[in-house]
Amino acid sequence: MRVEYAPETMSSAAFYKFLTSVVIPRPIAWISTITPDGSTENLAPHSFFSIASTDPPIVQFTSIGRKDSLRNVEDTGEFVVNFSSKPLLHLINATAIDFPRSVSEFDTAGIEREASRCVRPPRVAASHVVLECRSHTTLRMGNSTLVFGRVLHAAVDEDYIVGGRPSSELLRPLTKLGGDEWGTLGEVLHLNRIPYEEPGAC
Repeated sequence: MRVEYAPETMSSAAFYKFLTSVVIPRPIAWISTITPDGSTENLAPHSFFSIASTDPPIVQFTSIGRKDSLRNVEDTGEFVVNFSSKPLLHLINATAIDFPRSVSEFDTAGIEREASRCVRPPRVAASHVVLECRSHTTLRMGNSTLVFGRVLHAAVDEDYIVGGRPSSELLRPLTKLGGDEWGTLGEVLHLNRIPYEEPGAC
C-alpha cells in the first residue's frame, strides 16, 4: 500500500521536506561569490546543483529565496563552484548559516582562500576541484531562482586524477539527503552502456 502525497493539499514547507527526502542524493555546490564593491567574499552550499549544458559548458544551481550567492551573482556576474568532499563536511555546514551579506563565511569559519584565475571570487583552497564561472542567465521559477553559469576555467588537484580524469572514489564527494542527513560515496558500480545495434546486424 502506498502513501499518497498531493502538493495542493500540503504546505509548501511540508512538500519541500518530502521532495528533498526522495530526490537523493544531491551533489552540493559550495558557491563562492563577492559583493560588488569587493568588500565581502561570501561562501554557501547549494544542494540543488547540476550540469545544464556540455557545449558550451554550463552548470546550474538553484537559490531558494534571494540568498547572498544569488544577489552577488546578479550584481557581479561571477561565481566559483568549489567541490564538496567528506573531510570538509563541518566547514561546509558552518557556511550554511544565514549570515548578513556583509559577513564573510570564509572569515567566520576560518576557511583559507586562494585566488581564482579568471573571476574575482576566490576559490576554497582545500577544495579538490573548482569551477570558475561567469553568469550565463538566471531564471525565476516560483520561490526559487535558477542560476546558470558558463565554466570559464576548471582546476583539479593532480593527486585526484586517475586515467586522465578526476576519480570519484578519491574525491569522496559529499551529498545532501533529507532533513539533516548527508551522504558520502558508497559502493561504486561499473557497468558499460549498451550500444544500439540494427536488427539483423552480424
